[in-house]
Amino acid sequence: MPTISVKRDALFAALGKTYTDDEFQDLCFEFGLELDEVTTEKQILMKEQGESAGSGVSEEVLYRIDIPANRYDLLCLEGLVNGLLVFQKKKDPPQYRLKKYEDCWSLHLTPSTAQVRPYAVAAVLRGINFTKESYDSFIDLQDKLHQNICRKRSLVAIGTHDLATVQGPFVYDALPPADIKFKALNQQKEMTAPELMELYQSHAQLKQYLGIIRDSPVYPVIKDKNGVVLSMPPIINGDHSKITLNTKNVFIEATATDLTKAKVVVDTLVCMFSQYCGEQYAVQQCKVFAPDGTYELYPKLEYREERINLDKANSYIGISESGESVAALLSRMCLVTSLEAGDGALRVRVPPTRHDVIHACDLYEDIAIAYGYNNIKRRAGRVATAGAQAPLSKLTEQLRRECAHAGYSEALPFTLCSREDISTKLGAPLSSERAVLIANPKTLEFQVARTRLLPGLLKTLAANKKMPLPLKLFEISDVVLQDSAADPAYFPGRCAEVVLRDRVIGKVGVLHPSVLTAFELTNPCSAIEINIEPFL
Repeated sequence: MPTISVKRDALFAALGKTYTDDEFQDLCFEFGLELDEVTTEKQILMKEQGESAGSGVSEEVLYRIDIPANRYDLLCLEGLVNGLLVFQKKKDPPQYRLKKYEDCWSLHLTPSTAQVRPYAVAAVLRGINFTKESYDSFIDLQDKLHQNICRKRSLVAIGTHDLATVQGPFVYDALPPADIKFKALNQQKEMTAPELMELYQSHAQLKQYLGIIRDSPVYPVIKDKNGVVLSMPPIINGDHSKITLNTKNVFIEATATDLTKAKVVVDTLVCMFSQYCGEQYAVQQCKVFAPDGTYELYPKLEYREERINLDKANSYIGISESGESVAALLSRMCLVTSLEAGDGALRVRVPPTRHDVIHACDLYEDIAIAYGYNNIKRRAGRVATAGAQAPLSKLTEQLRRECAHAGYSEALPFTLCSREDISTKLGAPLSSERAVLIANPKTLEFQVARTRLLPGLLKTLAANKKMPLPLKLFEISDVVLQDSAADPAYFPGRCAEVVLRDRVIGKVGVLHPSVLTAFELTNPCSAIEINIEPFL
């Protein structure tokens, strides 16, 4: 489950209200999230790097919040604030819209890209106004997506570029490493791709991504009209096109081995930050040309409609709400919903930020969250069964607990053992044991299914002879067959039968010295064996 860190004061300012820690924790719980920790950047660094690491670091309060792994729209401050405000009915869900593409910002794929990362999508954010906080959030969301849905860039790698520094159309190519040369982000000189791979072998963050393309005969690269390198995905962007606080127009590209996830990533990124654009929530599409000359427009930002049955929703959740009430609950989860006349169906409009909604069950879950799990009345299960713990299992658990209370440690030896373990080592001929034989045993230690528990306990003792005495062990488990005849495993005159209602159910006594010798034990041992089934 991903965890995001947000500055408490910035979060409260965006929400338009100040909360105590407990109040905000309650709000998170109601929304289906969990406030994991209240901390500071200084405290985090001190935990990771030691006491000296906190010097000069901000002590601004941070909220660390656990986010469901499929809620990509909540991985940044912008998405979290939007979701909470809509949930509290303080705003309507944003309406995202597409602006017409411009041919000058199209992206063209070459056939060689099929050898390494065959897919790409793109988008443009125009008239964006970054602040230091929103810029940091923009970069942090990319990192969260890379670690989560992008599977550490192996499935998708995101590149963001300042359109003012490059000229389109752009080319997504795959070239031999030696043919790629550019100045990478925050580097002082141009380097070839092999030099960069060597450089980043010791880089704390980037070294984990090198193996994605290291052994490929060609490396992916994105260039502009003039051959300026924008990025070498999934490793590093170019320094020439890096975005800054002064960037107004952002070109976003995502190369991928999974096209569906690439669409989700770009949809999420542009939806979260289109609120800072000159035309709020407006995103410009890009043409992405396949090697065969056909093209697709990205991002899609598709709204789709789902229909669910009101009676089923109420039944599955365990509530009894009207259609208008359920529609209002879904709308609080950014799922604008209307009630269809006549058939009791709900028409749900799923926005491009909610890629986690793939089935009616996801909508039922959101209804339950908005309704409040604590508000759902408990009721007996409607399944027609009489399920209960088996009496034998119940007695077994009770005996285990009492043995443990008496200071004994439970042993869990193998169910299979050697023939000698259940016969000659216990002073009984093998012919007297009606044991289940293994047809093709892998080792001599697993020839038969045990007929008694005692050999396993004795072998456990033998394997722990160096432990301090006394060793007190017990086992309560199944055997394949028990021998009810007199048992020569015990010392004559120092053993007794355990009788219940005139029925022998076990034995107790001191083990015979020959038995101890067979198991390579040198200390006297006592044991008790009981069949607990007669107690039922």
